[in-house]
Amino acid sequence: MLKPKQMSRLLIAASRDQMGPVVAELYRHHLFHIEEYVEGGKEGYEGFKIGTPLSGASEASVDLLKIRAIENAVSIHGDDMDSAKTCSGSELRSRIERELPVLEQEVEELTQKRSKLDNKVKEFEQKITEITPFVSIPADLGMYRGYAGFTVYAGYVAQEVTLSVPNETHFSKGKEKNFTVIIAPNGQRNEVERALQEAAYQSVPIPDESGAPQARIDYYSGQITALTKEIAETNAKLDAVKAQHAGFLVACEEFLRTEVEQTEAPLRFATTKQTFVAEGWVPSDKVDAISESLVKVTGGKVFVTVLPTDIEHDAVPVEYNNPKFAQPAQMLMDIYSRPKYTEVDPTLMLAIVFPIFFGLIVGDVGYGLIFLVMCFGLQRMMKGEDGKMFLKVLRNASISSIIFGVLFNEFLGFELTQVVGWVLGLGGFPNLIHGYAGFIMPSRHLLIGATEAGGHGPAIPALMIMAIWIGVLHITLGRSLGMYNHAKQDHGHHRMLAVMANFGWLAVMWGILVAIWSNVVMPYMPNLTGLPVVAAGFNLGTFVGAALILVGVIFIARDSVLEVIELPTIISHVLSYARLVAVGLSSVAIAMVVNYMAIGMFISPGMKELSIVGIVMIVIGLVIFLFGHTLNIALGLLGGGLHSIRLHYVEFFTKFYKGGGIRYVPFGMKRRFTEE
Repeated sequence: MLKPKQMSRLLIAASRDQMGPVVAELYRHHLFHIEEYVEGGKEGYEGFKIGTPLSGASEASVDLLKIRAIENAVSIHGDDMDSAKTCSGSELRSRIERELPVLEQEVEELTQKRSKLDNKVKEFEQKITEITPFVSIPADLGMYRGYAGFTVYAGYVAQEVTLSVPNETHFSKGKEKNFTVIIAPNGQRNEVERALQEAAYQSVPIPDESGAPQARIDYYSGQITALTKEIAETNAKLDAVKAQHAGFLVACEEFLRTEVEQTEAPLRFATTKQTFVAEGWVPSDKVDAISESLVKVTGGKVFVTVLPTDIEHDAVPVEYNNPKFAQPAQMLMDIYSRPKYTEVDPTLMLAIVFPIFFGLIVGDVGYGLIFLVMCFGLQRMMKGEDGKMFLKVLRNASISSIIFGVLFNEFLGFELTQVVGWVLGLGGFPNLIHGYAGFIMPSRHLLIGATEAGGHGPAIPALMIMAIWIGVLHITLGRSLGMYNHAKQDHGHHRMLAVMANFGWLAVMWGILVAIWSNVVMPYMPNLTGLPVVAAGFNLGTFVGAALILVGVIFIARDSVLEVIELPTIISHVLSYARLVAVGLSSVAIAMVVNYMAIGMFISPGMKELSIVGIVMIVIGLVIFLFGHTLNIALGLLGGGLHSIRLHYVEFFTKFYKGGGIRYVPFGMKRRFTEE
């Protein structure tokens, strides 16, 4: 579980006439990660060349491009469709030959028509844009052109232009810009242009039109309306094509894709005129099954063997090997980086700890239930594999939020016990707003945080210290895994130095803790302040802590002296975990303010006297309640998710995790719309 799936390197060799059956069988098993052959780059492959595609590759590629062009035109996406095996390959091939040319022509004609209509609409919109500035000038557009001895100036100015030369001027004052048209003799051009420059003149092109500006705009607007109607009709025809042929098209794409991938597979093999050799990776527990299958399909005319694996130099692809409940977290791992084949895979730890961190931050039964409902509601909308995995991660985080909401006694910012009492009729509605009139911060607390008076006392300091201890343990786990990874991956003298450097970081962190712990009483921990005093008023714990710090600094410096400069980050990294409580308290504060404004200021006063004013106040209170909690839900989802994953990516993974593993991509595909 904490290591990627074990891989074996497989070599397959056979005569060229067996290439087709071998490729088809490898594709069917969907297990063989092909290692591409590079000419002249490997010992023992002298005389081999990159293979050529099997027969039918070009025809299948052309048909696949046609299918994808049609799908793009009618907006068909296989990920958005439910899986359904429709027909066999032979039936699809027959339908492709019979129906594809007709369908391609129909879609091409419709898309070309739509494209021409769209271009015409853009052309008319551009004309309207050009004419619009002239609407404020009461002159025919044809009057701005055709003069031999005069120049027409049209554009925006900061102020009205006054000219001393003969001219015809129209000026229109606007809210943001002033527009002017000036007709002046060519001989006075210099003076006119100087005056326009002083008025911050911005030229506007004169439209090649005739008639009143508004009339031309109305004409083009009418044309756009008619064209838009035609576009809508064309889109409706394309939608009809989509509705009628969507299943056929996605099935054809899948079928043709399998053909193209199989026929082009030899481009990744090493070949001679008589033989071919393929190397790749297979999960170790599947080697026997795939070997036996290849021998059977070729009638024994194939050589299959497992090659020795050089962990240090071979590019071994990585496939996760996690229990089912941890598999959704693999998406979060891939966002960061897939683990190397030789290092610890932290997916399981991420799958367990991420929901806990999210629950600590959100910690509200009401918000958790809303997140859970969102997960189930979005399942029908998200068809892709990544989307489904994200929803499963959010589902686990939502359940954690509900559990911590029970521990924190919170429901949409109210006390959960009060809400339950009101629902069961054990307490009146006014009890829900008890304490809000005094604007008292509701305390986030664990059930163990009850005060001796029987109420719920503030547990914020205790929760902050608890978050710090979570950080200490999380970082300790990360450094311990770092020691393990260096011991497994490094070689020579540096191996021991790297292992001891990671131990040094642990020693410094725990040395600081022990020194503080022995002088200050810490919540949730035994009291060490009573240890024997050794010297100068300092007890034994202080000296043990100092010794750990000294040893840790020495181990770190032996590996890299520059790393000593980073020692202060130990404190900042641990304190980063305080955000588990701090971000959660901000959410509680927002919920408290929303409840106080909605109920304390509007709903409760409005219920005292059910008049028109009272009803309006209740409605306003409900709007504030819904809007405020909707905003807080979005912030909780964003903050809870980002801060929880940040603590893993920045504070945890950086202590041990390298990543950079090669993704395991087996040759073949899982068919969804076609049969084998």
